[in-house]
Amino acid sequence: MSNPQSPEIEVRNGVTVIQLGPDYDNLGDSLLDDLRDVLLECGRKADPPKIVLDLSHTAFFGSSFLEILLQMWKELSEREGSALALSGLNDNCAEVLSVTQLDSLWKIFATHEEAVKALASL
Repeated sequence: MSNPQSPEIEVRNGVTVIQLGPDYDNLGDSLLDDLRDVLLECGRKADPPKIVLDLSHTAFFGSSFLEILLQMWKELSEREGSALALSGLNDNCAEVLSVTQLDSLWKIFATHEEAVKALASL
């Protein structure tokens, strides 16, 4: 198995956008070690602490990925003006967030462009 491409990370209007490409369609445990490091580092470095995670290429994630998101959010939320939004969720992933009630913790948007617009105005 080849190593996946790193997520695309850029800052737009003061919001850090992390786009997981097609290599991240299934966020099983085998991908999560490297991804954990990238996401947590982004959470620490984002200035201002506003992040959009684009999951439009992701068809599946499990509890290990949710644990990473929670850890990233915990660190991010300790900083003033912090915000985390998810975008591009398919029905499966949206249902996981709904069942776990994490959709009430983070803002959910159809596209990362909508998410950036909303977070930039906070």
